[in-house]
Amino acid sequence: MPYLVIAYDVPDNLRRLRLARILWGALDRVQKSVFEGEVEEGRIARIEERIRRVVRPEDSVRIYILCAACQRRIRGIGQGASVREPVDFWVV
Repeated sequence: MPYLVIAYDVPDNLRRLRLARILWGALDRVQKSVFEGEVEEGRIARIEERIRRVVRPEDSVRIYILCAACQRRIRGIGQGASVREPVDFWVV
């Protein structure tokens, strides 16, 4: 299964939040603007399409698709835990 790393720089707060919410559903947040995790091949195109609907020309999103051999070479230094932030829920 491919390993996806998505990093972004989005200056607008609302678009940045929308992008983060899209990625929360599919990947683990490892830094404030970096998500990663294993994804089924068929989901990659759907994630990309959802990202494209949110971002604007002034935004920057980088998507890295890593093979299994590359995934084994990932190294982390410092705090290794994923960033877990609460998601707002609205009950109406």
